[in-house]
Amino acid sequence: MTSLFTTDPAVLVLEDGTRHVGRAYGAVGTTLGEVVFATGMTGYQETLTDPSYAGQIVLQTAPHIGNTGMNDEDPESRRIWVSGYIVRDPSRVVSNWRADESLDDALVSDGVIGISGIDTRAVTRHIRSAGSMRGGIFSGAAANLDADEQVRLVREAPQMAGQNLSAAVSVSAAEITPATGERIGNLAVLDLGVKQATVDNLAARGFDVHVLPQDVTIDGIRAIDPVAVFYSNGPGDPAASGDHVALLRSVLDDGLPFFGICFGNQLLGRALGLGTYKLPFGHRGINQPVLDKATGRVEITAHNHGFAVEAPIAGTFDSPNGYGQVEVSHVGLNDDVVEGLRALDIPAFSVQYHPEAAAGPHDANYLFDRFAELVREDQRSRLSERSESKPSDRTRFDSQARSTTGAIQEDQQ
Repeated sequence: MTSLFTTDPAVLVLEDGTRHVGRAYGAVGTTLGEVVFATGMTGYQETLTDPSYAGQIVLQTAPHIGNTGMNDEDPESRRIWVSGYIVRDPSRVVSNWRADESLDDALVSDGVIGISGIDTRAVTRHIRSAGSMRGGIFSGAAANLDADEQVRLVREAPQMAGQNLSAAVSVSAAEITPATGERIGNLAVLDLGVKQATVDNLAARGFDVHVLPQDVTIDGIRAIDPVAVFYSNGPGDPAASGDHVALLRSVLDDGLPFFGICFGNQLLGRALGLGTYKLPFGHRGINQPVLDKATGRVEITAHNHGFAVEAPIAGTFDSPNGYGQVEVSHVGLNDDVVEGLRALDIPAFSVQYHPEAAAGPHDANYLFDRFAELVREDQRSRLSERSESKPSDRTRFDSQARSTTGAIQEDQQ
């Protein structure tokens, strides 16, 4: 591995003019994006390959990164998605028997530009005070650009608010993962940036998981005869995803059970008629405390979101779009952010965090079981309704007998 002291110079520039000088890490060049921080002390491979980080330059608050390298078993998707990467002390060696390559080499392979050797704590404290902001990493020859020119380039980059990034991370064609548990039926998963751990958890609960492109229509969903619909996590502003909201309203109108996580939670909120807003610096890490209001239990959960749903935390309220009563089911204990929604009159719920938690705690993994049971309950209800509306064998016999008797009598007359 290349020594930190022989790598090219690099500089991190924020849109307010703040500068941090360090050394190049990964690919060399220029990259722009929203600078955010992730507080996980482990799981950097899962963070890097999480499509929700598309368009963002991720800073790791844990000081020492890269010692376990990268392997072929833990990626959450087909590539590294972060726009840039910021670490303090990159490991000089890889010390894990599962490693297939170093983190540095993986960043180079995927063209991800990073910076190391800066005071990541100072950057984190600045973002916590000033809020997430656009930034740029300039390394190699780009590090020598005029400082004013670097700031100009950063300020010309698009803001995260208003961006729809789903098309950049979604599959282009349907992908199917067969159920590994007792089969329930076909599940339509709208891929807005889905993680592999989510697919695996759904398959383990008995779903044949159909991961569908983000531009699928309601007819495309109906074509697979789904027992339910799932909206995944993903990057971007939920207010810029009107088509996905309209699609979800069609799903709800069809009466299909629904479960959404992260971005899917925000889109359920908008489908129900609620608003969303951008958080000052977001929640990103694997140690976020959340209260499950139904049980009173506090869960330590994995988060990656910069937007949240606007809704009253206490009591129930009417869906502005006519879907009956709704309640906030989970609340973030750090800042009272809405972390879950539950519709009381239709089979739909969502959470803002990641129950698959890769890497991270498994406190919220039960939500996949809750979803599976919701779908089974819906199936039982539909079967019961069909049975009640369908005449019994005795009734059909009597009806046929009366019809036959009447016909005979008419013939005799």
